[in-house]
Amino acid sequence: MNRIAIAITALAAAMAVTITAQAQTIKPGMWETSSKISTADVQTNQTLDMAMQQLANMPPAQRAQMEAFLAKNGVSAPKVGSDGAIALRGCVTPEMAAKKQLPLNQKGQCTSTSTPAAGGLDITFSCKDPVSSGRGQVRFADDNNYTMVMDVKTNVAGQAHDVKVHSTGKWVGATCPANP
Repeated sequence: MNRIAIAITALAAAMAVTITAQAQTIKPGMWETSSKISTADVQTNQTLDMAMQQLANMPPAQRAQMEAFLAKNGVSAPKVGSDGAIALRGCVTPEMAAKKQLPLNQKGQCTSTSTPAAGGLDITFSCKDPVSSGRGQVRFADDNNYTMVMDVKTNVAGQAHDVKVHSTGKWVGATCPANP
């Protein structure tokens, strides 16, 4: 379970940042972000891959607990792809679109700074829950797609972890279900 906690904590930290796009138009509606987590250590990467397999096969009670946490923050339950990437869905409200914000921010638990850069933004962030910080880049292909690379420092069960999160985001549709 600790390996899953590291992966989910790192992913939540990277996705918790409110990303404001200065030059791009962000469409309201459902967005899906697919993320792959890695570290500089081969053994840790193997452990994370095993954790993703465990996440895909999580017992119903644990999955319900995780889904409740994510739903509280406006995010769907994760799906683990065959490549080990975690896919999450989140809704961009018309208000978020007007502010040019991407989905998956954790209401009030993180602070972030976005600086315009060629093709997107450079970002730094710090979160209280989960305790984490990092920096990265978001690059927009168009108003339907983006890529993001984040270097995340997080703490799980008193141990510090440095991870890299590679993400792709895509607009799925104009409407958002009550539970993404």
